Amino acid sequence: MGKSKRKSKKRIILAFFIAFALGIPAVFYLNSYFLDNEVGHIPLGKLQRAEHNYSKEVREIAAELNLSYEYLMALIVLETSGTKPAGSRFEKHIYKKLIQLQEGKRAKFEDLTPADVQGASDEAIRNLATSWGPFQLMGYKCLGLGVNIRDIRDEGSLKLGARWIKKEYGHLLKKKRYRDAFHYHNTGKLYPSSGVVKTHDPNYVSKGLTYMDYFRVTEE
Repeated sequence: MGKSKRKSKKRIILAFFIAFALGIPAVFYLNSYFLDNEVGHIPLGKLQRAEHNYSKEVREIAAELNLSYEYLMALIVLETSGTKPAGSRFEKHIYKKLIQLQEGKRAKFEDLTPADVQGASDEAIRNLATSWGPFQLMGYKCLGLGVNIRDIRDEGSLKLGARWIKKEYGHLLKKKRYRDAFHYHNTGKLYPSSGVVKTHDPNYVSKGLTYMDYFRVTEE
């Protein structure tokens, strides 16, 4: 059996098990797989969609920054379902905290101080309180990266997001602590020893680990 046929067979088997694990009707999932691969349509499933939209660039960035390709791809699926452009999401609770910081009602918010948002317009604060790009990086993270908010909103958002990941918790990825990495990306905290997750989706981490298996096979 040739290499391409073996790879295709692995992907089909893995697609079935992922569909089963996530409660996706296997017939729908596999139909989308065969449709995409036989007639060249844009992938219908979010895993294939992410692969179609981001795999080439993510592979290059992962190699350049020495990050896990499978982790970055799985994260894109979790955060944006592989869509391109990735879109944005306004976080009202973050906005309130930044306003409190600006008004001096907070002495600090993460690594930010009132001086960081002094004189910022309401629109600017809203942009800082919005997540952007394939990794849904919060706007205020641009300050720590030393870039402008527009930089994480344009085509460079993928690489800047990966740079932030490496800077913020790359040590976890280096040690292959992927469970901690997924939980940290979504909550800013390591996976709790109690097992009671703090992610917005209680299955966020388990889904991420499963998605990594898919992208690991496609790399073989």
